[in-house]
Amino acid sequence: MSAPLDNTLQTPISTAAAAPDPTPLSDTPPLPAGWLEVTSMDLDAQGVARRADGKVVFIDGALPGELVSATPGRRKNNWEQAALTEIHRESSLRVRPRCPHFGLHAGACGGCKMQHLDAVAQVAVKQRVLEDNLWHLGKVRPESILRPIEGPAWGYRWRARLSVRYVAKKGTVLVGFHERKSRYIADMETCKILPPHVDALLMPLRALIGAMDARDTCPQIELACGDRVTALVLRHLEPLSAADVQRLRDFAPLHGVQWWLQPKGPDTVHLLDGQGGEALAYDLPDFGITMPFRPTDFTQVNPHINRVLVSRALRLLQVGRNERVIDWFCGLGNFTLPLATQAREVLGIEGSEALVARSRENYAKNQTQRSAGQTLAATEFVARNLFEMTPAQLMADGRADKWLVDPPREGAFALAKALADIHQARIGAEGAGPLPPGHEGWTPPARIVYVSCNPSTLARDAGLLVHQAGYRCTAAGVVNMFPHTAHVESMAVFERAD
Repeated sequence: MSAPLDNTLQTPISTAAAAPDPTPLSDTPPLPAGWLEVTSMDLDAQGVARRADGKVVFIDGALPGELVSATPGRRKNNWEQAALTEIHRESSLRVRPRCPHFGLHAGACGGCKMQHLDAVAQVAVKQRVLEDNLWHLGKVRPESILRPIEGPAWGYRWRARLSVRYVAKKGTVLVGFHERKSRYIADMETCKILPPHVDALLMPLRALIGAMDARDTCPQIELACGDRVTALVLRHLEPLSAADVQRLRDFAPLHGVQWWLQPKGPDTVHLLDGQGGEALAYDLPDFGITMPFRPTDFTQVNPHINRVLVSRALRLLQVGRNERVIDWFCGLGNFTLPLATQAREVLGIEGSEALVARSRENYAKNQTQRSAGQTLAATEFVARNLFEMTPAQLMADGRADKWLVDPPREGAFALAKALADIHQARIGAEGAGPLPPGHEGWTPPARIVYVSCNPSTLARDAGLLVHQAGYRCTAAGVVNMFPHTAHVESMAVFERAD
């Protein structure tokens, strides 16, 4: 397994437009009737082509540079979806998928969308998606492009939600991801993006559930791997029999797992009676931090990339020992605690009371474990709805030299909007609202590092920061957290324009 790559050298971005070019790749003669030339890929990893009449065609399984034939499917006025039927010219970047369950065939697993594309090329596609979104949605071009953060392409998924179903007609239990564009569960015997020891559990788990009295009422198993513990959370709709509980107990030591049970909502998750042992946790060795967590807490899917992500984010933030930092959407403290090794003071703000409570516990635990002279900076955690941020609330949280922003897919619109409203009011922009009392002593952060799991909401928020809040986007780049999927994680750096 290769180690994650973090080369933060930056390259200037071209001043040419980052938009995909829908025109043919070369001045070749007209294509034969029905053939299409694929010029790019979209956010869903579909090949994008254009018919002679100008209509855009999205083709599952087609790669840029290929000449293909495809059968039309869903149609709209300006675009249509099509099913790939034949490849007349194959891309040099097309590779043989490692997983036997990947493909366009009936019953194919929908967990991955890009196994047919070379892993390095996948990152290039995601970088293009990021740049396209920043420009088309936010009218923002980064001054430089961060080199991608990359890591192991296989065995990286330490968090997963596996669906479970007993199929009476087949006399078997299915455990895995859903089929491609279907509500049915794929008949998976192996999964190469799961850690090898979890991949080896798929068939034993099928046998275990099949032998249980509750085989019809266990719809899900959630996987959570720590650095030293593998936890499985069994969702069960009815109370488990004593025999089923014993089956789980027998399975655990045999396969090196820790069982948790979930009879109802997430707040009912509890460790299986009779099991103890080491708690779930992951390490951030660059900062001497250990992060305990519960199996249903949000943690990053890819621990190899997360370690590099945290290190690069803090390096880009350039926190000084005399500075105060705010970590917005702080979760368990994945960035907050490392920040506390560098800053004078840290404030972590999160929407979930439960996560804030665990952040405080994690801070206290790490503080007591540190040696003299290496104590963590004064750190406070606050629970607040960050989707309802206002200029007054933003100022009430106090002045901070730097911000770390790591929102969910919805982005940080309210936060960016509040910052923009303050700037617009200060420059006397037309239509700007009044500033709250006491605003004179408040100043915006000099630098913001924004970690995103959705390029479209990043682009929207970047547009606000650059065009209305007085910032420059000095750098941006992709983080390949989910190899072989179309999911695009990224990071952007903003600095005060003045």
